Amino acid sequence: MAASCSLTFSSRTPAVLPMCRFVNPKSRPSNVDGRFNYFKPSILRAFIPLGKRITHRQSTIRCLFTGIVEEMGTIKQLGVADHGGFDMKIGAKTVLEGVNLGDSIAVNGTCLTVTNFDLKASDFMVGLAPETLRKTSLVELEAGSLVNLERAVTPTSRMGGHFVQGHVDGTGEIVSMDQEGDSLWVKVKTAKDLLKYVVPKGFIAVDGTSLTVVDVFDEEECFNFMLVAYTQQNVVIPLKKVGQKVNLEVDILGKYVERLLSSGFVDSIKNY
Repeated sequence: MAASCSLTFSSRTPAVLPMCRFVNPKSRPSNVDGRFNYFKPSILRAFIPLGKRITHRQSTIRCLFTGIVEEMGTIKQLGVADHGGFDMKIGAKTVLEGVNLGDSIAVNGTCLTVTNFDLKASDFMVGLAPETLRKTSLVELEAGSLVNLERAVTPTSRMGGHFVQGHVDGTGEIVSMDQEGDSLWVKVKTAKDLLKYVVPKGFIAVDGTSLTVVDVFDEEECFNFMLVAYTQQNVVIPLKKVGQKVNLEVDILGKYVERLLSSGFVDSIKNY
């Protein structure tokens, strides 16, 4: 992998929120599983605002990823289940090796919990809370969409990317994609409160892919990165179009440093 990029990771819902059942009168039940009322992601946006918004984030690290994508999975089904939650079924092979219920798998950089799996059908199910849909780009997915997948690391795993929690900090919008030779330049715009953690030559997870930031454009509220040919063939970013969203998780080290500085830690050690 060239220094300009590596491969994948993901995120876990920080809180369970009260939800209301949403039924789209124009939706058609699937022949595969009658429990779902399937609908397009654009209609799904009507489901997102339901319930009281919870803004706090988990501080406990329950799983860890590297941002090295193991495979691209395919969304088979998604929609509101009969229990009132939002479920998503994903077709995959590699991440199902040794899978157990409750395991964490990063889906486009979002740490999600395996609630069901079928080894014969080569697929697994995850649940999504409204807050996850609000904070991530998963709301844009539909049946047939490809997603980056990575299993949580184990004590014996190789750390090929950087430390990724799978807690999406926010989303960015692709503003340009330009080819240079066999490499692809991608520029992403994001909020100022997120961009402050992005530094040139620093790490960032984009849709769960561990990448190296090339430049930061503060006035444009953008940053860019380059994907080498190998990475383009193994992650979903090149398949997206200008204007689409990507999940972003900044390097946690920057947030720790900011926390220490704002807490008066530096002033306290000056007394010693």
